Amino acid sequence: MKLKYAWAALIALTIFGCDDNTGSLGLNMFPDSDQNIKGHLTTFDVTTQSELSGKVFAKTSIGYVGKFTDPYFGFYEAGFLTQLHCTENMTFPTIYSAENPTGVMVKDEIYLAELVLSYSTYFGDSLNACRMSVYELDKDLNKDAALYTNIDPAEYYNASTGLLGRKAYSAVDLSISDSIRKLKEFYPSVRVPLPKSLGNKIYKACKDAGKDGLSNADFQKIFKGIYVKSDYGDGTVLYVDQIELNIAYEVYVKDSTNTKVLKKKYEKDEQGNLKDSTAYGRRLFVATKEIIQANQFKSDKNLIKERQEETQWTYLKTPAGIYTQASLPLKEIETQLSKDTINAVKLAFTNYNQTNDYNKYEFSMSAPTHVLLVREKDKETFFEKNEITDNITSYYSQHNSLGTNQYVFPNITKLVSACLAEKEEARKKAGVAWDEDEWLKENPSWNKVALIPVVIQFNTSTNPPQVISIQNDLKPGYAKLKGGKDGLNPENKENKLKLEVIYTSFNGTK
Repeated sequence: MKLKYAWAALIALTIFGCDDNTGSLGLNMFPDSDQNIKGHLTTFDVTTQSELSGKVFAKTSIGYVGKFTDPYFGFYEAGFLTQLHCTENMTFPTIYSAENPTGVMVKDEIYLAELVLSYSTYFGDSLNACRMSVYELDKDLNKDAALYTNIDPAEYYNASTGLLGRKAYSAVDLSISDSIRKLKEFYPSVRVPLPKSLGNKIYKACKDAGKDGLSNADFQKIFKGIYVKSDYGDGTVLYVDQIELNIAYEVYVKDSTNTKVLKKKYEKDEQGNLKDSTAYGRRLFVATKEIIQANQFKSDKNLIKERQEETQWTYLKTPAGIYTQASLPLKEIETQLSKDTINAVKLAFTNYNQTNDYNKYEFSMSAPTHVLLVREKDKETFFEKNEITDNITSYYSQHNSLGTNQYVFPNITKLVSACLAEKEEARKKAGVAWDEDEWLKENPSWNKVALIPVVIQFNTSTNPPQVISIQNDLKPGYAKLKGGKDGLNPENKENKLKLEVIYTSFNGTK
């Protein structure tokens, strides 16, 4: 290899990273005697445009509730529907009486029912006055259906008869002392009182089930779930990650024989006798990853559409707002490098710093942490099938906010190879009837990829951490990316997006 080409090979190793199977385009086997190998770096223009996300797959373990209005993208409002889970063979204690001295319940009814919505994080104003309403579902959530952000809650509850409770709140509850809020075990929550009649209905069902207790399947029949919506306040969105229906009941405190009720030391009744000592037990019905949960988002379609139509750049906007679509120059690569071997293909999306006029808003949105690069034709099924990146037709990248301000994909050679192989397979199948222009019309997304904000869960016990889940990012966020439909304008060089390719030539002098 000549010295003046050695730098290209070095770039392939240091910048793009190693890849055991980067693939080749249009190359057959070469004889061992062919030693004239030359490394090159070349670039191709990439066109991008903003596309409306529309509905996105919204089955997630997080429930979003609240409303937020942004100066550039308008308002969006979040609410969620979820089932609750009953532990198999659920029972309640029996009633204490002379005939049943081992029983513990004071009364044949529950003490209270409440919904506890706990959240570790939130977006927006911590002290903003908000209110939420909780409704009981009267229709089953379809466990076999793909649940998207455009789900219509009205199909699952009756607004006039299904209201279970309302609660005013702020993200930070100042009625709780600072010393309590700073405890490691403190978990902020909104507690919504529910009708005792709901708790008693579930309690009665458990009693009627007998000694075997209530099954989850039977519980789902008598309580189909809840819809939680924001009905007051603008500026705060809670990320609810624990949902509990808490049914409490009063019990006697008894001695070690479990037959004698203990007395309180100081409290007496009207006759001067010490009162019975009592406490409270509870049964929990929770939302888990195994049950169905769906988020609904409403947004300002007019402002979102205005941003999507801007051509000097592109956007990423969550939740369920805008994604960036890129058209890869596959035909140009195929034409120019058909006799060469591609070693690495790098694609980077650079985002602008948020402008000062946007940052003057106290609760402005930040760039999404992770993005998914996936073929346009696969962007919906990827989430429906709960897939993870395979580094062939899908990749992920983390935002580099402290350095280049980019989402970088160091080597997407396998993606380029997969797309060209798909076209070649179609050509072989068609034989003499092959019409490339017609095939491209029938497959308009062949060379297109989607850049989508995502939330990624990792198994941190492995080294390196292993991806175990990728979901649509439903938290509020945005990024303005260089490129856009005007990105190829010669007078707009700053926004031009480039695909960098390292390739090697054999017996040539390119």
